[in-house]
Amino acid sequence: MATVELTTANFDEVTGKDGIVLVDFWADWCGPCKRFAPIYERSSEKHQGIVFGKVDTEAQQELGAKFDIRSIPTIMAIRDGVIVFAQPGALPESALENLIEQVEALDMDDVRKQLAEHKH
Repeated sequence: MATVELTTANFDEVTGKDGIVLVDFWADWCGPCKRFAPIYERSSEKHQGIVFGKVDTEAQQELGAKFDIRSIPTIMAIRDGVIVFAQPGALPESALENLIEQVEALDMDDVRKQLAEHKH
């Protein structure tokens, strides 16, 4: 599956569904973003059941502000509509694969329970 361009118009719809969505916040002028892009693309081809989205922070400044993106690239992992990971910096391929494994292994009932406890 090719990567999906995420915008303010489709972000909530794409990330709010069940399943895993990875989001790459990037910009055309960002060297590390350009070096990370082929790694992200290869991973998207390996993991057909995961949505790989990209947010161009120049074109989608509202999304960058909404998620307080201060450094790019920033990788965000969303599972079943819940942000479970967000970290700035380009990841080596092995680290991206490891992140995917960890997100797949999450017990989402436990995650929701922990979130509910932190809201009180």
